[in-house]
Amino acid sequence: MKRILLVEDEENLHYAIKLNLEMEGFNVISAFNGKNAVSKYREGRFDLIILDVMLPEMNGFDICEVIRLDNSIVPVLFLTAKSASEDKIKGLKMADDYLTKPFNLKELLLRVQNLVKRNTQNIENLQDKSKISISGCVVDFNSFEVIDKNKEKIGLTHKQIKLLKFFVDKKNEVISRQEILEKIWGYDVYPSSRTIDNFILLFRKIFEKDLPSGTHFKSIRGVGYKFTP
Repeated sequence: MKRILLVEDEENLHYAIKLNLEMEGFNVISAFNGKNAVSKYREGRFDLIILDVMLPEMNGFDICEVIRLDNSIVPVLFLTAKSASEDKIKGLKMADDYLTKPFNLKELLLRVQNLVKRNTQNIENLQDKSKISISGCVVDFNSFEVIDKNKEKIGLTHKQIKLLKFFVDKKNEVISRQEILEKIWGYDVYPSSRTIDNFILLFRKIFEKDLPSGTHFKSIRGVGYKFTP
């Protein structure tokens, strides 16, 4: 069953949307303020997040930024009374869809179905069923796991496996930090440069354990990185 996180503080509207989504076969998790939304998001994976903008404690734009730092794949649908062009532009830069209140219920359900379907296809495309070997470690892109030389399993996050797959697809090419940010995070609010560095340090720890640092993941000064199998 597909899971949807519904973040809306207006109770009557919230429960009306939830009821209709459940009638369509979705498992709906509720949040009524910004901080609670972030907490619920971090408790599990979702196939879609429906997000109001004007919320108590933390607004929808800030919530979306938190989500995008962790996951650039999960679709976000803004559902809000903020109908000004600048709000729509800001929302669509970080989310997948933007629907203003009042809205047509059938239109909302159709948009939800389309976003969930697209998300399923994106995940299938990312989860390459093939396995590759790097310095004796086997990477399984389907299970998000690495089997090291000692046959021990190392779990990777969705973001980590996505970045690793990006390096593999562009092997022997110099990749700029800017390109990494655009392809892996894919929106205007970027993480700090240390976030990418930490990912590279993790890859080196796993795949260059008994090798000189930079054997596979080489830093190109002033530019970015290059992966060499």
